[in-house]
Amino acid sequence: MISTWITKTFDIKYPIILAPMFLVSNSKMLIEAYKNGFIGCIPSLNWRTPAEFEAAIADLRTQCNGKFGINLIVNKSNVHLSEHLKILEKYPPAFVITSLGSPEEVIRRLKPLGVKILCDVVDVEYAKKVESLGADALIAVNSGAGGHAGPIAASILVPMLLKATSLPVINAGGVGTGAGLLSVLALGSEGVSIGSPYIATTESGVSQEYKQAVVDFGAKDIVMTNKISGSPCSVINTPYVKKIGTEQNMLESFLNKNKQVKKYAKMLTYYKGMKAVENAAFAATYKTVWVAGPTIEFSHAIETVAAITKRIIAEYDEALKNLLDRRVD
Repeated sequence: MISTWITKTFDIKYPIILAPMFLVSNSKMLIEAYKNGFIGCIPSLNWRTPAEFEAAIADLRTQCNGKFGINLIVNKSNVHLSEHLKILEKYPPAFVITSLGSPEEVIRRLKPLGVKILCDVVDVEYAKKVESLGADALIAVNSGAGGHAGPIAASILVPMLLKATSLPVINAGGVGTGAGLLSVLALGSEGVSIGSPYIATTESGVSQEYKQAVVDFGAKDIVMTNKISGSPCSVINTPYVKKIGTEQNMLESFLNKNKQVKKYAKMLTYYKGMKAVENAAFAATYKTVWVAGPTIEFSHAIETVAAITKRIIAEYDEALKNLLDRRVD
């Protein structure tokens, strides 16, 4: 057992969060995380209707003994946010991760129920804001993250946030090995959110083509695009992505900067981008937009959640042993 804020807060063995991944994360993966000594999180939007969401949350509270998290998009693109909050008030999870907006309402409504509120942040300014609102911890989304990534490397972002706030910091991005886990703990992180390596698992519900792409491609094949949601998002550089490019065209760029229409333009960009990601996630199509981070470099086969976790922990033990062997008194 590795003792950190995460392990003590959620009474788990390893300081790992199975990161919430749009369309990828599912109940099976969260249950496997629980069985293997860590904790998983899933986007509320991975369920198509509030009724499906409520049924799944009720089941997860039983299957995971309440040890799971929900990721909420807290801006206006999430038209189900109000209903999802009502459901979470009825069936509180262990924690909620907020993304892409202000966590104020989530904190006000769920924190009194004992739900820990973890907020995605990419810089000090926003970290201080969510701290003032009452967040319990920070998810430091760094430049190695899959999906929506930040601009700053973990080696800089984690110490920055620790210095600027008094909140626990959890690293998100760039960790796919046990040595990587050891490195972010050494930076002062209380744990790590790991996503991309778990795409290529038997439990994930995406297509075999998506899973195999995680195995076949590597770090050099990851590019950042703003065509998916209007914000930087890391994807695999498939032939289709190369064809459409990673930058918004002149019209898209103009609309996203125009004060009168940028809110609606960004919502349209987000909707179109997410539909493209959804279509590619579950079926073979030439329009392959597969979201992933550079840690797919360490995926060499489609495995189980348990097997990947076992490897990471074994690598962590070996890396720690090697580090201690180098110590000179």
